[in-house]
Parts: sequence; structure tokens; C-alpha cells
Amino acid sequence: KAPHLVRKEDLARMKDGSVVVDVAIDQGGCVETSRPTTHSDPTFVVDGVTHYCVANMPGAVSRTSTFALCNATFPWVQCMANEGIDASVANHAAIAHGLNMYRGAIVNRAVAESFGLPYDDRFAGHYWS
Repeated sequence: KAPHLVRKEDLARMKDGSVVVDVAIDQGGCVETSRPTTHSDPTFVVDGVTHYCVANMPGAVSRTSTFALCNATFPWVQCMANEGIDASVANHAAIAHGLNMYRGAIVNRAVAESFGLPYDDRFAGHYWS
């Protein structure tokens, strides 16, 4: 679940006609006033601020978004294939910071808490915990 980074009271600080695009709506949204919308009815207004909260936004441009995702992730997949998982986690902060599970344990506290599952803190204090 995404944390609410923008609270309802924050909208009052925005100019009328401002727009928020909540790209985390698939995980519950990062704007407190967000709710999922659709491509056929994509926006709504709260306190003068237009909200765009279409779930699965990349789905509207599936081919393009697939290429973008592959281009962004392939170098890391290649790194893990070449170095192995353990070395990649130890040597690359970007990979380590992306860990949710490692060796069968949930090592991301937020993931564990959001699913009500145990968090494995054996990595606490490492830069990826």
C-alpha cells in the first residue's frame, strides 16, 4: 500500500485548476483524496484540484510501456545473471534497495506490514533494509 504523501489539507495550498496524477493508485494512491478512475471517466475534482487516477496507466500504451520497462530493467537482470544474486545484492545499492524478499524472507518492512506478515530483520542495519 502506498503511503499518503499528499493529505487533503495540502490541496488547500494548491491553486484552483491544479492537477494531480496519482501514479500509485494501483497501490491505493499516494494522495489522500484519490480514488481509482477509468479511461472513460478519468478525472474528478476535490477542492478545486483535478485528480487523474486511472489504474494501470501504462496499459493505455502497452507496447511503449513494455519497451520502456524492459529498457530500464534489463541492465539489472543482466547484472544479476552475470554476478549472481548474492553478489548483485552486496555490490549494487539499486538492486538491494529493490528487495522485497531475499532467500525466502520478507526483508522490506513496509511490504511485511502491509500484508500482515513477519518481517525478517536479520538484514537490519544494512543499506537495503
